[in-house]
Amino acid sequence: MSRKAAYPIVDIFAGPGGLGEGFSSLLRDKSDACFKDMVSIEQDEFAHRTLLLRHFLKCFKSSQFPIDYYDFLKGDITLQELFSRHPKQKKHADDSAIRVPLGAQNHDLVCRIISQRLKKHKKWVLIGGPPCQAYSLVGRSRMMGDPAFEEDERHFLYKEYLKIIIDHAPPVFVMENVKRILSARVKDELVINKVITDLTNPKDALGMSSNGLGYSLYSLSEEGVSEREIDPRKFLVRAEQYGVPQARHRLFIVGIRNDIKVRPGRLKPHDPPTLKQTIGDLPKIRSGISKGTDTYDAWRAEIDSIDRGTVSKELNGHGYVSDLIKLMESDLSTPPEALEKSSLRYPDHPQLSHCVFDSIYDPKLPILDSHESRSHMPPDLRRYAFAASFASVTGKSPKLADFPISLLPNHANVAEGRAGKMFSDRYRVQLPNLPAKTITSHISKDGHYFIHYDPKQCRSLTVREAARLQTFPDNYHFEGPRTSQYHQIGNAVPPYLARQIAEIIAEVLDKAKEVT
Repeated sequence: MSRKAAYPIVDIFAGPGGLGEGFSSLLRDKSDACFKDMVSIEQDEFAHRTLLLRHFLKCFKSSQFPIDYYDFLKGDITLQELFSRHPKQKKHADDSAIRVPLGAQNHDLVCRIISQRLKKHKKWVLIGGPPCQAYSLVGRSRMMGDPAFEEDERHFLYKEYLKIIIDHAPPVFVMENVKRILSARVKDELVINKVITDLTNPKDALGMSSNGLGYSLYSLSEEGVSEREIDPRKFLVRAEQYGVPQARHRLFIVGIRNDIKVRPGRLKPHDPPTLKQTIGDLPKIRSGISKGTDTYDAWRAEIDSIDRGTVSKELNGHGYVSDLIKLMESDLSTPPEALEKSSLRYPDHPQLSHCVFDSIYDPKLPILDSHESRSHMPPDLRRYAFAASFASVTGKSPKLADFPISLLPNHANVAEGRAGKMFSDRYRVQLPNLPAKTITSHISKDGHYFIHYDPKQCRSLTVREAARLQTFPDNYHFEGPRTSQYHQIGNAVPPYLARQIAEIIAEVLDKAKEVT
């Protein structure tokens, strides 16, 4: 690429900034930024605080974060002290990371903010996606009994996206959403079909005169675009096919204004690292006990209270039982070392040669941030220990039907789960030799779907492990309580995937001749 000024990014529904992080991390000739965060908008308090801090850091080159930042991570100074030492950078962050709810009540304000920040820039990109709770599996299952479900405003927040497109006519946009939008219906109509039609002709969608504003929509993963009828499934991107250590499937729709005669390229498939390769170098820690005495000895006693004889009898007839009991005897009864609930020890750079680690690892980090386990109730500790041991022996995560009766949870729907009718995988072990399953916002609720593969640790994934599987840099600090940190990470776009998307969008803008 020839030397060019950075293209502005307008990031709406920005969350903690995963999509923007990927775009802003793309460099030309290993030195100059290809994109610049001009304005990012997020309404959630803690996600915005995370976003604000990252915008502050983006005022420095990534290899030259101030030493004060690392002092902040160590706890030597407060966040306010960090900001006060760099007022110019803090002012920039305040101007570019905006906390305001997107919607009709704030539309005029948002329009002014974007116009003021863009000024006369013609080549820029709009990125982001409307909140997806109403389209998600969990959200839909909770809301289907509610008569207001079809009127839920989250179905239609993408219309605010349309209004921003109409107001500012971006030459390119990238819209992201969950896979479940492919099957979501409102009043018997597939939501995705209406979204596609509306994005193609945004003014028509809102009952306005089109005045020539229209967009061609493109997939990042598949060739072929039909001008008359677009197959929505073509927009699906499977992140694990593009180096992300997580089986995360999301829709990405690229829109290019009709007066720009450039077609975008496609993402280039390459293998991801496995779960173990991604998080296996992080220090071993133990889970806590949420009720009762929480010491290492008490934790060991709770896990060791599993009656292996009873487990063996209840699973009698399965070929793996002998190996399972032997593993549980060796791993659960005689741990190699006493474990703490957290660790600040930052590991050496992973030996595996994969470019995803170049964007994750920071050799200047003095400590490991946010590697602290959650606490669990003693019965769940025993279930985690069994589940991780089962996965180690069989190579698969157990279903409820695989659990011995003595370790089953006391829930009303357990019988249905054992029959495979619902929630049969209530306890899901993340397998070490594969990419992780999707890191979702549900990780903020409990750790049952995100059990660490190592029976000796007997815990769910930490914030830092979840962040790594989402390919956030290790120096990416998430603000707010731990539940919010998990929620932010689960809803984000993996920065490593976003950077690959940014490369495609940069080529489009580079090739575009005159943009009005």
